[in-house]
Amino acid sequence: MRGADISQNALFVTATVENFVPLDHPLRALRNLIDEALKDLDGLFESIYAEAGRKSIPPERLVRALLLQVLYTIRSERQLVEQVRYNMLYRWFVGLTMDEAVWSHSTFSKNRDRLLAHDVVGELFETVVEMARTRGLLSEEHFSVDGTLIQAWASQKSFRPKDEGPGGTGRNEERDFRGEERKNDTHHSVTDPDARLYRKSQGTGAILCYQGHSVMENRHGLIAQAKVSHASGTAERDTALALLRALPGKRRKTVGGDKGYDVESFVRGCRDERITVHVAAKKKGSAIDRRTQRHAGYAVSQKIRKRIEEAFGWNKSIGTLRQVKQRGLARVDALFQFGMLSWNLVRMRNILALNAATG
Repeated sequence: MRGADISQNALFVTATVENFVPLDHPLRALRNLIDEALKDLDGLFESIYAEAGRKSIPPERLVRALLLQVLYTIRSERQLVEQVRYNMLYRWFVGLTMDEAVWSHSTFSKNRDRLLAHDVVGELFETVVEMARTRGLLSEEHFSVDGTLIQAWASQKSFRPKDEGPGGTGRNEERDFRGEERKNDTHHSVTDPDARLYRKSQGTGAILCYQGHSVMENRHGLIAQAKVSHASGTAERDTALALLRALPGKRRKTVGGDKGYDVESFVRGCRDERITVHVAAKKKGSAIDRRTQRHAGYAVSQKIRKRIEEAFGWNKSIGTLRQVKQRGLARVDALFQFGMLSWNLVRMRNILALNAATG
């Protein structure tokens, strides 16, 4: 018999948002991990909020919402708030009840900026890394380094001489810069002054961008350090060396990388820190000695180092790092670190589930 297409609201509803989330949903394990990390930041949250006044969005809910934005490739805060309003899975993950009001996108953005001002993302990144360390998921000896270009939220039209005004007032006005010599020393973006004009290699076009740098531990491919810098020819090596120096522990370490790191200054700096350099050697003028290249560990490092590209690729295809919608070095740095800690959480969830399944 055909059923009737009649909708009638029940007088009472006893279901909660958790009833709509399957017990085996992958977000359940992620919720447990992020809640554990947020619990360790409780003291920091207390210090950045006033004791009196109007209540803000709970920072824990704000961070969970930002994590959803990365995991589900939600392009803006406006769209994120809209989807949290009617998606029961998102409501459960954030911590909202079925009938609880959702904040406006402008309120969300203002509260997010408060977290950026107090480096909450940096503290959260370190907390997630420490969680992986206590679970025995981190290698303390073998690492890989690499960098990636992050396209800035600025157009080529905004790249103007520094002694010139902001230009016309029209929206998306025409501008012909053909034949004009444009350099970072003499020009800057009036939209995002921290962005730099840079090209990845010969034969590719220059774009306004930043450079993201990461240090990956080689055991499970987790990101141990992450930072954004201005794009330049030496930033990749200089920042990588600074991140390697910040790694904890006094034991000898190895670091793998591509040929861009085969430079005397980088190799010498690593050796001063008791780090053996396993980067790909150039055919001519290599700073890597033959004895290192013959070692079995060198071949292993060269094989594993490419896994760091998975974190970059995941954040650019799924996350929000293909072209960032934040401006300024500090904001982009926080966005990059949040993307990498999101990658770490997903990796930890998968590794812990596999370990539990295999006993």
